[in-house]
Amino acid sequence: MPDVANMPHNAPVALTIAGSDSSGGAGIQADLKTFAALGVYGASALTAVTAQNTAAVRDVRTLDAEFVAAQIDACFDDLDIAAVKTGMLAHAEIVDTVASRLEARCARSVPIIVDPVMVAASGARLLDDAAVSVMIERLLPKAALVTPNLPEAAALTGLEADAEPETLATRLLDCGVAAVLIKGGHGSASQCRDVLVTRDEALSMNWRRAPGQYHGTGCALSAAIAARMAAGAPLETAVRDAANWLQQQIAEARHSASGALHILPFDRRRCD
Repeated sequence: MPDVANMPHNAPVALTIAGSDSSGGAGIQADLKTFAALGVYGASALTAVTAQNTAAVRDVRTLDAEFVAAQIDACFDDLDIAAVKTGMLAHAEIVDTVASRLEARCARSVPIIVDPVMVAASGARLLDDAAVSVMIERLLPKAALVTPNLPEAAALTGLEADAEPETLATRLLDCGVAAVLIKGGHGSASQCRDVLVTRDEALSMNWRRAPGQYHGTGCALSAAIAARMAAGAPLETAVRDAANWLQQQIAEARHSASGALHILPFDRRRCD
């Protein structure tokens, strides 16, 4: 993909449905920064407002599910949405509403990337228990890709987080999702192993584990995949491109002033 100095007038459009991050490193803010860095016009539907930084989530205010639906409809009424990603959905009613609106508004050709945001990097719970079953039943069957980390994959499948990634992915494929990207960032080995599994094959990507912890990497990765798919890249290419771009961001991340996590720069580098 060429470098993006200025967004073209005919840039593809990606929609993120997620919560906010007042510190700007995760959630809606990270998604929109990622879209812009990769040359995609970003639209958004907000599910929750958080008071957070890289140290902690201090407070969360969820929005009414009907208002979430109104935001989604407003975007689809006026924009040619080429890809959708979901992030923090907070509770079961919002998950069900998002699934219903995407079923009604998304053409089958529009890929839906589900990042099952359950716990913030700082440890705060961002998805309640009742929402997990609704996500499995209503949202995952609509997804072109789901991108859980190891603890999220375990929570979605009922298996242990130390199960083989391919085993976790296969269980999620049984839920009806088209493809699964198991992220290995929560592992402990010196190499971080991400595994993309479809019904036909498994692709393993290994990265040197960077020291420290990083804020918003899951949001940025799923947003980068959505951006590349909005631009027409096939799934495997989009995942590889997005993963390479994220590694560049991690390599140049800076430490926050007082928190425990590093902040990504979201810069406009090549992602191929």
